[in-house]
Amino acid sequence: MALNLVVVRRISNCSLLSLYPIPAKFLPLPLTTATLFEFDVSPFKFPKQYSSSPLHLDYYDDDSLYGSDPDMLYSSLLDNSTHKKHLLQIHARLVVSGLQENNFLATKFVHVSSNLGEIHYARSLFDENPDPDVFLWNAIIRGYSRHSLYRDALQMYSRMQVAGVIPDSFTLPYVLKACSSLPVLEMGRRVHAQIFRYGFESDVFVQNGLVALYAKCGEINRARIVFDGLYDRTIVSWTSIISGYAQNGQPLEALKIFSQMRQFNVKPDAISLVSVLRAYTDVEGLEQGKSIHSCVIKLGFEFEPDLLISLTAMYAKCGEVIVAKSLFDQMEIPNVILWNAMISGYAKNGCADEAINLFRKMISKNIRTDSVTASSTILACAQVGSLELARWMDDYINRSEYRNDVFVNTALIDMYAKCGSVDFARSVFDRTPDKDVVVWSAMIVGYGLHGRGHEAINLFHAMKYAGVEPNDVTFVGLLSACNHSGLVQKGWEYFHCMKKEYGIEPRHQHYACVVDLLGRAGYLDEAYEFIMKMPIEPAVTVWGALLSACKIYRHVTLGEYAAERVFMLDPLNAGHYVQLSNLYASARMWDCVAKVRVMMREKGLSKDLGYSLIEINGKLQAFHVGDKSHPKSKEIFEELEKLERKLKEAGFVPDTDSVLHDLNYEEKEVTLCNHSERLAIAYGLISTPLGTTLRITKNLRACVNCHSATKLISKLVSREIVVRDANRFHHFKDGFCSCGDY
Repeated sequence: MALNLVVVRRISNCSLLSLYPIPAKFLPLPLTTATLFEFDVSPFKFPKQYSSSPLHLDYYDDDSLYGSDPDMLYSSLLDNSTHKKHLLQIHARLVVSGLQENNFLATKFVHVSSNLGEIHYARSLFDENPDPDVFLWNAIIRGYSRHSLYRDALQMYSRMQVAGVIPDSFTLPYVLKACSSLPVLEMGRRVHAQIFRYGFESDVFVQNGLVALYAKCGEINRARIVFDGLYDRTIVSWTSIISGYAQNGQPLEALKIFSQMRQFNVKPDAISLVSVLRAYTDVEGLEQGKSIHSCVIKLGFEFEPDLLISLTAMYAKCGEVIVAKSLFDQMEIPNVILWNAMISGYAKNGCADEAINLFRKMISKNIRTDSVTASSTILACAQVGSLELARWMDDYINRSEYRNDVFVNTALIDMYAKCGSVDFARSVFDRTPDKDVVVWSAMIVGYGLHGRGHEAINLFHAMKYAGVEPNDVTFVGLLSACNHSGLVQKGWEYFHCMKKEYGIEPRHQHYACVVDLLGRAGYLDEAYEFIMKMPIEPAVTVWGALLSACKIYRHVTLGEYAAERVFMLDPLNAGHYVQLSNLYASARMWDCVAKVRVMMREKGLSKDLGYSLIEINGKLQAFHVGDKSHPKSKEIFEELEKLERKLKEAGFVPDTDSVLHDLNYEEKEVTLCNHSERLAIAYGLISTPLGTTLRITKNLRACVNCHSATKLISKLVSREIVVRDANRFHHFKDGFCSCGDY
């Protein structure tokens, strides 16, 4: 092999000159002896004997490698550059050689600078060229687009048009990407017009960009028109339209397109499968999602991070949290999106403790959380119902960068309301800057949950004064507040102003609130007439509200009619049968009660076991009716006996109609004493100092007897007792309840 003598100067000793024989294939610079040019060759690969320290090359004599073609020379140098200092040296040489205006080299320079992350330096090189051609324009637009500097990319495209340079098929996909990423639909439409003007309506890459543009801008129907007009659909085409439908809330259409794609024998890629899994997650299609999981494994994509996240989210949302956790554990270092998918999955499937434990583990590992992590964990805290845990979460948020995040604060308001403290919820509301309609609505819903109707109404007027337009959720909270406070006339007025003043079409939740509002006030016939005049088919919630009201007022005939409608719409919900059984029991129709129980057995249904939770020192203790399994059971029942004696001395008479069984009076009285919330109250009294507020969560509705007894107990023991039942909160204090017995 021919050797070339090279004069090399070591950086460490600039005065020392050494001669090294180096094979020609390792020489990066084919310069003439007349050229004295110092170039850093450290990034180039030399044999070990020549690479003991960084080298600078002064000159060598060889025209054989590149001849007299400077384009090939500098192109090779640029390809081997790994640092900005290399670019600076080559740039200087281009200026010395008068080649800085060479469009080919300038284009190469911009590409390499961009790839090295030096997009601003690339722009300075571009600006030095007085007459850039389309390739150079493409290079700078591509660079900006790839670095997510989309506004700069569109600005350069506008300058390109002013300069009179016609774009080509390589320009437009990057321009469309910039339009869709911002997104700027109007700009995208103008680019679409130019695509026709310049004759690119058949270019598949340009058309794929249009599909993605319209899909990301929410114009999915336009995206579909472009897609349907494609003659040559690539996997990118199919993926773009599938992703578009999935991202625009049309999962069924996304799955239909995926089915068509498979019929055309188009092999899916990882990106398309992510969108398909998202669609199956949205429709909770677990079995179909499992088949996609099999496809993922078959195609060898099982370790793709995005697919692992999608699979975890799909299994978690569909209730398969164990499978989701196994996928989560496969990732050596799960990213924040995967943590979020798992925490959210736990929270949405009633596994609140697991969600909170995973969050604690996440922060213990110093993994950076985001607002999604925080919101999902707050949801889990709301499910637990522990005020102490809620305050811990609030403290964490206060120390985080999400303190003023509107979504996080909305979740905190909801959490505090569900954990029994509407006052803490209000404090979060008051400190939240730039309140939007969601924040206002969350606070109004919170007041409604606690039966504080007047505060909800005052806040609604303050919201209007602040110039914030209410939405349908606002009115759900407002109507619920009126319902729980017995404000029949106000609730009726707000329902009718929804559409009249704000153009909001009532949904089933609004109709159910009005039926409940009228029914609880005793206007059963008016509630029935209201249902009959509804412009939409009454949902199960509407008939259920009427059935509940009929139970209160023992209107058997109308209750039976409502029950028939409920059973037709939701035949496997045990709660509806229990409601009818309670109606019969309140009217002492024991034969009918027995028939309902037979119906439930035939359908394989059983009544949920009632339980009550009480929070003591941050820990939740559970009690069932007549429960004697607690370690302090003896003390609890002794305290219960003391309470019963005090109640009798105060003149309390048990409401034995609350026992929905055909028992004698004495048996009924004993059963009422042993209800789960009474046991929880007794445990709370023996476990906390005088004056401590007792906070109890009950999974079922509180019975009339326990409600009356708890009012009097709160006065006898000088305690506030907060009870959260299946529907709302009751604040018992000084012998009164916040619900006003409504």
